Amino acid sequence: MSAPLSIVIPTLNTADRLGPCLGALAPALTSGLIRELILADGGSEDAIAEIADAVGARLITAEQGRGQQLAAGAEAALGDWLLVLHADCVLPQGWEEMVRRHIETDPGKAAHFALRLDSRHPMARMTEGWANLRSRLFALPYGDQGLLLPQALYHRVGEYPPIPLMEDVALIRRIGRRNLRRLPGRMLTSAERYERDGWLRRGWRNLTTLVLYAAGSDPTRLAERYRR
Repeated sequence: MSAPLSIVIPTLNTADRLGPCLGALAPALTSGLIRELILADGGSEDAIAEIADAVGARLITAEQGRGQQLAAGAEAALGDWLLVLHADCVLPQGWEEMVRRHIETDPGKAAHFALRLDSRHPMARMTEGWANLRSRLFALPYGDQGLLLPQALYHRVGEYPPIPLMEDVALIRRIGRRNLRRLPGRMLTSAERYERDGWLRRGWRNLTTLVLYAAGSDPTRLAERYRR
């Protein structure tokens, strides 16, 4: 039986940040869980091709934009399951057993991890708390929490939309609460943007971006606003 899991990571000039993310995959590479690693690239100008070659990954090129890149990566995937990660995220210790157990016990459901930020700032704990509360109460995890998807469910609900921002929210809303489970581990995620922009400012921007998207704002304009 083929290994079930295709890892899909969108990349855009993130070669210098991929190391910890890729390193966390090592325990599952020889255990029969991971079938392939796909880097869905949006036109990087760094050493991503060399990294893909060094780690045995498939490098897929796509139009720049996380939705477009993830759609292309998922379309190329051969595994029965997708595990979608961000380049600056690190899977928790023991993740492979958590994923394997979910595949065996909930074969038709999607799943995600809780969030942990790589910062000791007091605001990091508050930000984590809000993110984990949001994903629990509203069944609305973001992409930096990882998303484990059976291919059958992914195609049934409509795949990733070709938008530059909120592609994770769009897909999760179509998946729905009854088809979503929370895994016990916590994904370690970069706090760089919070520390660069300010915790309150970045938190407010994230919240208002979500609200504006839910109210029908254009994701392209939201992406421009988000990057300022």
